[in-house]
Amino acid sequence: MATNHLVIAVRLGQCDEMNDSAPRSQLLVRSRLGSPEAWLFDLDNTLYPAASNLFDQIDQRMGVYISNLLGISQERARELQKRYYRDHGTTLNGLMSHHAADPDAYLEYIHDIDLTVISSAPSLAAALSRLPGRKIVFTNGSVGHAERVMARLGVTNYFEGIHDIKASEYKPKPAYAAYRSVISRFGLTAGSVVMIDDIPTNLEPAAKLGVTTVWVRNDRWASYVAGDHIDHVTDDLAEWLARIAIE
Repeated sequence: MATNHLVIAVRLGQCDEMNDSAPRSQLLVRSRLGSPEAWLFDLDNTLYPAASNLFDQIDQRMGVYISNLLGISQERARELQKRYYRDHGTTLNGLMSHHAADPDAYLEYIHDIDLTVISSAPSLAAALSRLPGRKIVFTNGSVGHAERVMARLGVTNYFEGIHDIKASEYKPKPAYAAYRSVISRFGLTAGSVVMIDDIPTNLEPAAKLGVTTVWVRNDRWASYVAGDHIDHVTDDLAEWLARIAIE
């Protein structure tokens, strides 16, 4: 863990910051975070609530794309989709490795979705506007998808950049290459970075590199027990950020 700020690991049931009084929790979190140089935000199910089921649309279109690409049944396509995700980190990596799939065509297809299920997020925008430090979206999706989602949420102006799967040379989180890529591209110091993600296993490599980690918990990971690689846990990103943002 980084040495330039105090980090106290949080485990569910032992120190849930959401149960603290607001002033006390704010002081605790600020003391642990120190003065971050930059914030890496995951996109899907992190900047917007997982309950919107927006990512379910992407998931379904992955299966359709595979079915059409390979001329196989939806059932068989679904099996390949999940196997490639498990074995290669993303379905796309599996398709590129085994079927020479065009990554741009794939990403354009799966992200052609209905964004009306999410709406503007003024509380998130307000918190981001007061949050000190550089803010970057770090996603396994595409720049185009990130830009559309950010515009829908009304938060585009608070981010200086987007590091997508293409910028990571198609090495997805949680591959270490993805983290080193974003750190190198933006000239960051890992020990002065905070990373926020809804997938707790994506935070493990970040923590080992010295990054402070924040898990945005949702129902998909309800049974997951946070380990030492999780520094902070929240069920509401906007509310959590609002507590530590500069007044």
